[in-house]
Amino acid sequence: MLKNLKIGTKINLLLMLVFIISIFISGAALSSVLQQRAQLEVTNKALILIKTMNSVRSYTQNHVNPLLADRLETEPAFIAETVPAFSATEVFENFRKNEEYKNFIYKEATLNPTNLRDKADNFETQIVQQFRRDSKLKELSGYLTLPGDKVFYIARPLAITDQKCLRCHSTPEAAPKSQLATYGSENGFGWKLNEIIAAQIISVPSEEVFDNAQQTWSLIMGILIAVFAVILLLINFLIKRTVIQRIRKIEKIAQKVSTGDTEASFDEDSQDEIGGLAAAFNRMKSSLEIAMKLLNQQNQ
Repeated sequence: MLKNLKIGTKINLLLMLVFIISIFISGAALSSVLQQRAQLEVTNKALILIKTMNSVRSYTQNHVNPLLADRLETEPAFIAETVPAFSATEVFENFRKNEEYKNFIYKEATLNPTNLRDKADNFETQIVQQFRRDSKLKELSGYLTLPGDKVFYIARPLAITDQKCLRCHSTPEAAPKSQLATYGSENGFGWKLNEIIAAQIISVPSEEVFDNAQQTWSLIMGILIAVFAVILLLINFLIKRTVIQRIRKIEKIAQKVSTGDTEASFDEDSQDEIGGLAAAFNRMKSSLEIAMKLLNQQNQ
């Protein structure tokens, strides 16, 4: 079938094939790069927020708690600001009041919390249990589909590493009176030193980031397709002007010569391959004329 096609058609088909393959490869490579960049962007957001919350926890543990620890026995209500988890959660809730960050979520999901707002749900419980089963596991991450959005989460284990923390979480008898008055004696006890009791989880909306990456991909691919199309048309035009039309001209002259028109000449003054072909045809025509003259002389 290809043998029956003209050179111009064959060249166009070849260029179209190259065009399609180039667009496919470029699109796949670009998509991979943009997806990786989007992933890196949401990961960096989550890591920055985790580091910020850890700074709040550290400040509360090392500066706020020592100042207020003695008052836990005398105050009628528990001073929750002495607890790193409470401070970090409150700071983050303040942060979420900004419209831009309202869908960000921070939680120190605990299996047996003193404050029930930190109670781990089924998914969070599985994460904590996974950290408990594998003590070498330091981080988990992935995607969750929530109503109206897709979020990227990072989770890290939280363990009791300070003996002073057990004052509030070992037994109700050892806990400050203000804690019992505020939270009761049913929850948040029985913790052990170095035991993983919670998971620090930060969730960052990712759908918008990946949508932006998809829009960027569409825009760039549109530009690439337009550029490739212009290049394809330009190459096709140049091939027609520099190759196809000149070959067709030689073909027409060759047909005239083959029918006995010895006046026809292969006029081609270029020094490229087609010019060489025309010169060869002219020599062949001259040789043919000489041979015809000799043949006529012999016949006479």
